[in-house]
Amino acid sequence: MPEILFESSFWLAVLQIIAIDILLGGDNAVVIALACRKLPEEQRRRGIFWGVAGAIGLRVVLIFFALQLLALPYLKVVGALLLLWIGIKLLQPEDDDAHGNIEGSTHLWGAIKTIIIADAVMSLDNVIAVAGAAKGNLGMVVFGIVISIPIIVWGSKFVLKLMDRFPIVITFGAALLGWIAGDMVIGDVVVKPYLVDAPSWLHYVSAASGAILVVLTGKFLASRKTAAAAPLHEIPLAANKDHS
Repeated sequence: MPEILFESSFWLAVLQIIAIDILLGGDNAVVIALACRKLPEEQRRRGIFWGVAGAIGLRVVLIFFALQLLALPYLKVVGALLLLWIGIKLLQPEDDDAHGNIEGSTHLWGAIKTIIIADAVMSLDNVIAVAGAAKGNLGMVVFGIVISIPIIVWGSKFVLKLMDRFPIVITFGAALLGWIAGDMVIGDVVVKPYLVDAPSWLHYVSAASGAILVVLTGKFLASRKTAAAAPLHEIPLAANKDHS
């Protein structure tokens, strides 16, 4: 393990994991706040601490199993397709009431349980993306999560403001997921034998193709959704003009 710390590929993968956790983990910070909002002031810190600790532990276990599954035939292809979908979905307009069903608890254990369960349900995209970036290295996963979780919990407001002010950050994040998907698909045990004599730069082309596909498709679908929603707001205005 000490030797790998000096390899640039290790730190590149860790940075990818941190970026994924921050990008896809913003909702988790909102869930933590909602789950603990009804706790007495003195219990909130304990609720956040143990809720986050439980969520981290569960996520590491889920990623461990995901890493094992990705070694099976066609699973990396399936994982890559899911990542492409997640990246495209990231570029779509969000619903304002996405967290309306998160109940706050007045008991410490209830809040902790809510955080852990909600994190498990919401972190499927995160688990797949991190497993793809880690390329079989669980130590790298743990290292990346340990660094990124505090950023998510205590820096979520800053990250959300950054995304609101510079939407290009979200586009870069979606492109990152597409990049990982493109790289993952040619690493599948079924695909590898066909690429034995392929040039070394092929994985860069595949990764870049995934990133471009996600951004172009995501932007196209987002523009269509926005255009479809626009007439709903314009109809009343047009009607008022006709009456006047």
